[in-house]
Amino acid sequence: MSKPTIGFIGVGYMGHGMAKNLIASGYPLVVKGNRNRAPVDDLVGQGAQEGASAREVAERSDIVHLCLSNSAQVEAVIRGEDGILASGNAGLVVIDTTTADPTSTDALAAELEAAGMTLVDAPLGRTPKEAEAGTLDTMVGASAEMFDRLRPVIECWAGNITHAGDTGAGHRMKLIMNFISMGYAALYSEALAMGVKSGLTPQTIHRVIGSSRMSNGFYETFMAYAIGRDPEAHKFTIQNGAKDTRYAASMARDAGIANLLGAAIANSFQLAESAGHGGDYVPMLADIVARQNGVDLAEAVQAGGEGSAET
Repeated sequence: MSKPTIGFIGVGYMGHGMAKNLIASGYPLVVKGNRNRAPVDDLVGQGAQEGASAREVAERSDIVHLCLSNSAQVEAVIRGEDGILASGNAGLVVIDTTTADPTSTDALAAELEAAGMTLVDAPLGRTPKEAEAGTLDTMVGASAEMFDRLRPVIECWAGNITHAGDTGAGHRMKLIMNFISMGYAALYSEALAMGVKSGLTPQTIHRVIGSSRMSNGFYETFMAYAIGRDPEAHKFTIQNGAKDTRYAASMARDAGIANLLGAAIANSFQLAESAGHGGDYVPMLADIVARQNGVDLAEAVQAGGEGSAET
C-alpha cells in the first residue's frame, strides 16, 4: 500500500529535521519554498519536491504539516488567497505543530471542517537537535480515530507522543508546558543575578542546584549556555517565548483564573524583547537580567573558573 504524500510548510529550525525524517521513512514530501533556500534545497536534494505556495502544497498532498512561529502565520497560510482552504482539497488533514493560540485553533478547525478538511494540533517539545534525531515530544489534539491514523506519520519525527484530547487540546497542553518552561527561564535568570551579585560564583550555584533534585532537562540546557556559554544549547528565541507567555495569559483569562505568576513571567520576556533581544535564544535571558542588575554574567563565569562549569 502506497504511503500518503506529505506536505510541509515551515522548514526552519524544527521543521527541517522533521521533514528530513519523513523522507527517510519513505513518505513522498512536498515542501513550500522559502526565502531561506538552504533547508529547502537540502530537502529537495534528499528527494522532496517543492511547491510554490501553500495552496499548491495542499493540492498535492494528503497530509500537510505546519511548523510556523505563531497563530497569525498559521491563519495566513490557511486562509490566504493562495492558502490551504483555497486548494479545495476535501479530505486533507492539516497537522499544525506550531505553538499556537487555542482560540485561533478552534476557529480554524471549524473552517477547515466546513471545507471537508481536518485540523489536528501537535505542538512540539524539545529542541532542533531532537528534531533532527526524530525524537521530539508532541501532544496531539485529535479524535481517537484520527490519532490512530496519523500515529505512524508522527512517529517519524517524535519519540514521546501523547494524545491530549480532541482538536485544540494539544495547543492548550503546550501552553501549560511553556508556561512552566519560560517560568523556569525567568526564575533561573533572576536567581543567577541574585547569587552572583551577592558574592557567589555561577559555578557554585550550578553545582549545588544541578546536583540536587531541583535539576531537570530544561535546567541542563539553560545552564549549558548560562554557565557553559554554549550559544547553540537551546535554539528557541526570546521572541517566541514572549509570544507563548502572551498566549498562556489569554488562555488563563478565558479559563477565568488568576494568573499572577504568568504576568511576572510575561513581563520578564516582554522587557527583554522590547530591549531588542527578541532574536536571542531563551537561555540568553540570563545575560539580560544580569545586565539589568549590574552584573556581567560572562565575566562572572570566567572569574569563577573558566572551564570548570559542570553543564
